[in-house]
Amino acid sequence: MASTTPHKSDWAEDDEFELPPTTETLGADGITTIVSWKFDENDKKVKVTRRVRRKLQTQLVSHSIAERKAWPKFGDDKGKPAGPDRQTTIIGENLHFKIAAVNRAAAEAAAAADAAAADAAKAPAGKAVVCRLCKGGHFTAKCPYKDQLAELDSAAAGLGEDDEAAAAGGVRAAGGLAAPGSGAVGGKYVPPGQRGGGPGESMFRSRDDLPTLRVTSLSFDAEDDDLRSLFEPFATFGRLARANVVRDRETRESKGFGFVSYENRKDAEKALAKMNGYGYDSLILNVSWSQPREPRP
Repeated sequence: MASTTPHKSDWAEDDEFELPPTTETLGADGITTIVSWKFDENDKKVKVTRRVRRKLQTQLVSHSIAERKAWPKFGDDKGKPAGPDRQTTIIGENLHFKIAAVNRAAAEAAAAADAAAADAAKAPAGKAVVCRLCKGGHFTAKCPYKDQLAELDSAAAGLGEDDEAAAAGGVRAAGGLAAPGSGAVGGKYVPPGQRGGGPGESMFRSRDDLPTLRVTSLSFDAEDDDLRSLFEPFATFGRLARANVVRDRETRESKGFGFVSYENRKDAEKALAKMNGYGYDSLILNVSWSQPREPRP
């Protein structure tokens, strides 16, 4: 009777396609030998041997982490001892994060610095930024004196009905512009000698002959045009004859005060009442009547 060899029904059951399990052996010198198997590029079994020395490290962890390490395992690892299984688990490197306490003031300062840098980046290159209101080196929308200038405009706009009627029927020249009915083209500059009266009338009139105000506590950066723009809205019955900042003859630096002369005393009284104590360029203006000058020897 011929002997028969049992035939395997499944090719995967052949030992040729199965890898032996991974083994670990601890030697007397404390070195663990790990033997594992794998297939190479030619589908041949290759034995991989690794020798590892393990050291026990003690680390302080929180109670929640310590309790989580003692949890019972489930699934295929149910019943196994606590701790990771080298055959099924790959242990990565521990990453420690240190959360630094950020001060709120420091965060706001950093945000403000970023915003300032963004505004500086948006500014046109090669062009100086000048405010249209106070002529400062910033944008008009961020002018720190916007509220003060608005109060000045409202004070000039809050004139009585008699003043408005007189302004509509009388002569009014703002900043040297041609007054209505003066025969000159509106919006053009008119020389002082051709404004209103005879030639040279307002040019050679003394400061003592006009109602003049003395303005002190004036900013050293203020110019004649700034002083004129402050007091010109009150020139209703007549013109603002002159607005001058007193300067040193040699250095041409401002002395911190100036004089404003009106052609009509009512305009000067109105400007005195409104502008005395008015805040301009971080200073409080002091406006009073100018005293006649003493005769020079």
